[in-house]
Amino acid sequence: MEYKELMLKAKEARENAYSPYSNFKVGAAVLMSNGKVYTGCNIENASYGATNCAERTAIFNAISDEHGTIRVLALIGSEEEYTYPCGICRQVISEFSDENTKIIVGKNENEYLVKTLKDILPGAFTKKDLHK
Repeated sequence: MEYKELMLKAKEARENAYSPYSNFKVGAAVLMSNGKVYTGCNIENASYGATNCAERTAIFNAISDEHGTIRVLALIGSEEEYTYPCGICRQVISEFSDENTKIIVGKNENEYLVKTLKDILPGAFTKKDLHK
C-alpha cells in the first residue's frame, strides 16, 4: 500500500473524530505486518485524561483484531502544519513497532513527511530494557 493511500484513510478517519473540547480533529491509519489497515480518530472526554488519541485508537483496533507489528502509521491533523504523535502515542507505537516501521505525518494526502520511530523517539524505553 502506498503512503498516499494510507494518508487518505487517515484523512477519512479524521472525519469521525469526537473533539468537542479542542476542536482539533485527528485521524490515523496503521498498516500492520499482516497487510491489514486499521484506522482510528481522536476521542475526547470531559475528563481530559480519558481522551484517546487517533494513533492509539488505530493501534488498539489493530492489536485487538490480531497481534502483529506496525509497518506504517499515517497521521493527519491540521492541514496547515504537520501533526506529530504525542509522547504517550510514541511510547505505544514503540511497543508494536520494529526498526523498519515508518511514521508518516501529513497535512493531506499529498504533503507528508516520512519518519522512523528513532527519528521521533530516540532512546525509546522498550520491553528489551525490562530484561536487562
